[in-house]
Parts: sequence; C-alpha cells; structure tokens
Amino acid sequence: MNKDVILIVGSNGQLGTVLTEKLRLNYGAVNVIASDLYKKIGSEDNFITLDATDFKAVEEVVLKNKITQIYHLAAILSAKGEQNPLGTWDLNMKTLFNVLEVSRLHKVKKVFFPSSIAVFGENIDKENTLQSSNLTPTTVYGMSKVAGENWANYYFKKYGLDVRSLRYPGVIGYQSLPGGGTTDYAVDIFHKAVKNESFECFLDASTMLPMMYMDDVIRATLELMEADKEKLTIRTSYNIAGMSFNPEQIALSIKEYYPDFKIAYKPDFRQVIANSWPKCIDDTAARNDWNWKPEYNLNLMTKTMIENLK
Repeated sequence: MNKDVILIVGSNGQLGTVLTEKLRLNYGAVNVIASDLYKKIGSEDNFITLDATDFKAVEEVVLKNKITQIYHLAAILSAKGEQNPLGTWDLNMKTLFNVLEVSRLHKVKKVFFPSSIAVFGENIDKENTLQSSNLTPTTVYGMSKVAGENWANYYFKKYGLDVRSLRYPGVIGYQSLPGGGTTDYAVDIFHKAVKNESFECFLDASTMLPMMYMDDVIRATLELMEADKEKLTIRTSYNIAGMSFNPEQIALSIKEYYPDFKIAYKPDFRQVIANSWPKCIDDTAARNDWNWKPEYNLNLMTKTMIENLK
C-alpha cells in the first residue's frame, strides 16, 4: 500500500510547529518533511531549508521526496503585513501559486491552505457571521486570503486538485510566541501572567473576537483533511468556530489563578483591524459536512495554557 508523504511549507510558525509534531505521530516521522527558510534550533530531523517563493525549489522537493500531501502554512500575518503591504501580497500569493501549480503538475493528492477570519470586512453581520458573508477585507493579509480561497476553488473546479481550507480564528497555544497577528494578545497575555508581569493590551477591553485553542485547531485541520471528499461542499474555505471572548474576559479568567494580575489597555493600529472582524462565527457547514465540534471553552483553555506555561 502506498504511504502518504507530507510536506509542510512554513513549519517554523505557531501552527506549523504543533502540526508537524502531530502529523509525525500519525504518519511516522520519516513520512513528514518540515520546511522553512531556516532550521530552528532543536528542531526535529527530516527538515529541508526551502524558499517557497522559488518555484523550482518547491518542485524539486516534491519530486525528490514523492510528496502526496502539502500543508502550505507560509504567510505574513495581519498586523505585520500592514507594515509592508506590497511585500506581504507578493510573498503570500507567490508561495501559494507555486504550491498549487507544482501540485497540479505532479499530481499531489491533497493540499491544505489556511485562510482566516481576516477575509471579512466591515459590511457583514458580526454576530454569527455566515459562511456566505461578503468578503471585503481591510488588510493585505485578508486580501491575500480571499484571493487564495478563490484560487483554491479554481484549481479544484478546473483541474480537480483537492485543495481544502479553514478560516482560522485567533489561534492560542503555549508552544510558541506570538507571530504578528491581531489576535496575538491572547497568547502574549498568558506569558506575562505566568511570569507575574502586568500586561498592556493593544486592543480595548470590550473587543470581542473569535478564538480557538491550538488542540482544537490541529484537530479541525486533520479532520478536514481526512474527511470524505464527496461530502465537502465548500471549496473556498470553511468557517470554523471555537469560542469568542474579549480582553477583559480573558483577564478575569486568568485572575482565577493569578488574583493580582494587572492589565492595562492602550489600543493601537491593530484596534482598527480587529473592529472590522466578526465577533463570532457561524460554522454550520463544517458541522454538517464533517461533524466539526470544538472541545475547548475559555476556562478550560486558560487552565491548560497556565499549566503548560508554568
């Protein structure tokens, strides 16, 4: 029986670090190749240095290793992306095009492309934002994800390439530091709390945003990739939901463990980005098509984060 050989593009990031470990548990370390621009100190073997903007380099890795699945995670995120809009667009789109085209040419069976709640803009219902809501994002990162969703759908419809995608909310995990996203305050706040430091939040206290704990994120990703192809009705990107909370609520949750924890609010340019995003997400399609259901709420996530960071 032929075994899957998986390539993870952009494995050094917050998601890639955990996803690599989980895929190696499921498929065997020898069958999961991590790649990024540089090798992290202490990273596992079976790592390839790869510049995903280089088409020939991506093609060579796929052919040499007989890759059957690609998880394409490389991207510049929302807040960081606004510091260099054109560079963000170029990198996010070129790497995606290279992955899609190499996969088409060399019969890669499945491609995973992460989208984001950043695809949504101001002119939506922000309560239980629907799968079919209008997509007019306010950031270059969001624009690149909307374009990516449409290209994923195009490659599926025109070429039959099995591209699958989730619109991730804010991702919270203990395994790595924040990576330049607008929801990253919800990771940094835990690092400050366990060090008995105060926290200055770049969003105001009432900014409600969709979030998801890392274990749920990884499980959702793998469940989608393992789902029956015939049951998938969304070929742009699935809405996916975990929980929604604001900075004041997460601070109160942390105070259950650190009663003296202090938070101050100093909104910056990221507040404008957050204001354009949904407060909570309707993920009915994911629940219907592949039985998605989150396991973590705010209190369980806070307990787990603090236990692991300590």
